[in-house]
Amino acid sequence: MKTLLITGGAGQIGAELRRLDWGANFRIVAPTRAELDITSSQNVAALFSSQAFDGVINASAYTSVDRAEDEAAAAFAANALGPALLADACRRATIPLIHISTDYVFAGDKTAPYVEDDAVGPLGVYGASKLAGELAVQSAAPRWVILRTAWVLSAHRINFLKTMLRLSRTCLEIDVVNDQIGCPTGATDVARVIKTIMEAHLTNPAAPVGIYHFVNDGEASWCDLASAIFALDGDGAPRAVARPITTDQYPTAARRPANSRLATAKISRDFAVTPRPWRRAVADIIAELHAGEQHPGAAE
Repeated sequence: MKTLLITGGAGQIGAELRRLDWGANFRIVAPTRAELDITSSQNVAALFSSQAFDGVINASAYTSVDRAEDEAAAAFAANALGPALLADACRRATIPLIHISTDYVFAGDKTAPYVEDDAVGPLGVYGASKLAGELAVQSAAPRWVILRTAWVLSAHRINFLKTMLRLSRTCLEIDVVNDQIGCPTGATDVARVIKTIMEAHLTNPAAPVGIYHFVNDGEASWCDLASAIFALDGDGAPRAVARPITTDQYPTAARRPANSRLATAKISRDFAVTPRPWRRAVADIIAELHAGEQHPGAAE
């Protein structure tokens, strides 16, 4: 029996990790934030001293990109200090750590998709705090995989897809940024890839370590994504129309990368992962929302 610790189980990726069928040989421990504060060295030490883990997946993060500009201390605590403490605990226990990171570690000024060893250059506090977390994991954990992903969507929590569906119920035209390009990615797909990586490490201590990128196949602007969401939701007859605007026309507290595309050749090579098209992931999420009759904009 293998025991895995999953932090951030209430988030988009964490929720999908908990929903996966890990099989009878796995025991999943996913404490709530109230049960485990990863920014507390005492809390982390107490948990690791109370039970033994075979691996850790850190899906916990401060993800409020705009609010982070005013709450830098909170962002760095969750995104840098917490991962550092978990990485140190994994080092002491000699177990693998998979840590989730983001496209926001890049400046977005590259004209091609980013590869893992491209120069980083975060534009805001959120990206800087996630980069600090990456560096902390690399410094402390002996067996680590940092998985960068982007534009994550799911039927859980608040995200772009659910926001667009909510707005489409009351608006015929919705202004959406068209000059930021990325790779829409289903949280379910990210969770499955994390499972593949963790299983590889638990089977083979010499499994590859390092930074990897994973996103669904294909690219889109936010406006392209919104249009696809409306079409898929309306079964080909959109209820709303996405009207393209520029980033300058939609000012936010934090700057966003103009190019968030991530190349996935490395993870495909090392872990035999083949990303599916993002439109299929979006269709599955919309189908899940309809099947569960969830309010598309509701927080959970």
